[in-house]
Amino acid sequence: MGVIVVDLFVTLDGVYQSPGSRDEDTEGGFPFGGWQGAYFDAESGAAIGANIERVDALLLGRKTYDIWAAYWPFQSDDIGARFSAVPKFVASHSLTEPSWAGTTVVTDVATEVRGIRERFDETHVFGSGDLVRTLLREDLVDRINLWLYPLALGTGKRLFADGTVPAAFSLVEPPVAFPKGSIQLVYERAGEPVTGVDMSTIDEAGA
Repeated sequence: MGVIVVDLFVTLDGVYQSPGSRDEDTEGGFPFGGWQGAYFDAESGAAIGANIERVDALLLGRKTYDIWAAYWPFQSDDIGARFSAVPKFVASHSLTEPSWAGTTVVTDVATEVRGIRERFDETHVFGSGDLVRTLLREDLVDRINLWLYPLALGTGKRLFADGTVPAAFSLVEPPVAFPKGSIQLVYERAGEPVTGVDMSTIDEAGA
């Protein structure tokens, strides 16, 4: 069986909205679009590119799908070619005729995503906060690739907002820091959170 991988670019205060450009996602009057670019460097770009090379299928929420479908099919670089070539799935109850070739509409996330996970080695979800929260609730997120950027915006869409289902994660790869200050973190699900621990009973070795 394959894995469902969530890929997120987030600020220190957890905002994932519109990292790529000013007008990418202005929902809610978000004024800070294009915040990722100031921290882009060759090393982080290479890491993001290597991650994209592992994508066997894309699973996107409707909002992210519409943004991507208006952009990536018209790009001739390696990323555009990769995204256009792989099977794409969009979670939507209203979309009937997707414009991006190779797209299948998913209406029952809990059921259909389990089948998608079985068909592909790595199915990647980019952005798509509402969809990701549904996947977390259904225990369908196997891995989170988190690129953390050294800024706080104070407003914007956050993944782990009110209503988040409690979950624990394990860091499964060493953190990677890039020259301009971003950090790559890779987590996998690790069951339920452990709470209620009295810190005064833990020694310096963490036991």
